[in-house]
Amino acid sequence: MRAETRQTRKTQIENAAYDLLESNGYAGMSMLSVAKKAKASNETLYRWYGDKVGLFTAMVESNALEVKSLLETDIAVERAPLETLSSLGPKLLKLLVSPRAIALNRVAAANASGVLGAALATAGRETIVPLIAKVFQRANAQGHFPNLTMPEAAEIYVNLLVGDLQIRRVTGVMPLMSDTEIANRAKRALALLLKLGAA
Repeated sequence: MRAETRQTRKTQIENAAYDLLESNGYAGMSMLSVAKKAKASNETLYRWYGDKVGLFTAMVESNALEVKSLLETDIAVERAPLETLSSLGPKLLKLLVSPRAIALNRVAAANASGVLGAALATAGRETIVPLIAKVFQRANAQGHFPNLTMPEAAEIYVNLLVGDLQIRRVTGVMPLMSDTEIANRAKRALALLLKLGAA
C-alpha cells in the first residue's frame, strides 16, 4: 500500500473511532466496531495499531501532528524564535481546546487504570513541550527572556496560554472558543511572558 493511501485509510479509521467515542464512549468502542464503521478489516486495525490503546495513542499523535510539525520545521530552518512562538500560540491553543482534544482528555480522565492518561501525556505534552523548550533556548540565546530558565520559560508559557481553559472545556462549563478569542489569548500570553522575562 502506498504511503498516501495508507495515511488516508488511517485518517478514515481514526475519524470512525472519534465518532464511536462520541456515541459509545471508550468502553463501547471496540476494534471491531471501528473496523466496521471505517469499512476496514479487523486484521488491518490490529496490524497497524496493535490494540485499542495503540489506536488511542495514534489518535493523540495525529491530533498533535500540525503543532509538532510546525515546531520541528521551524527549529530545523532556524526561524526567528519569536516568530515561531507567534505562530505556535494560536495553533497550540486551538489544538488543546478542540473537540477532539477534549474527547481524548475525557476518555483518559475516565480511565481508572491510568493507561490512557499515560498515553495522552507521552504522545501529547511530553512530545510537544520539549520542542517548545528548544524554541525558548534559541530565544534566550538571542537575548530574550534573560530572567527565566528555559525549562521554566516553556512551562510558564504553556500555563499562560492555556491556564484552566482545557479543564473547563473537559468539564463542559466552557463553550468552544472562537478563532478571534484564541488569537487574542495567544498574543496576550506571549506579551505577558516577554514582560515577565525582561522584568
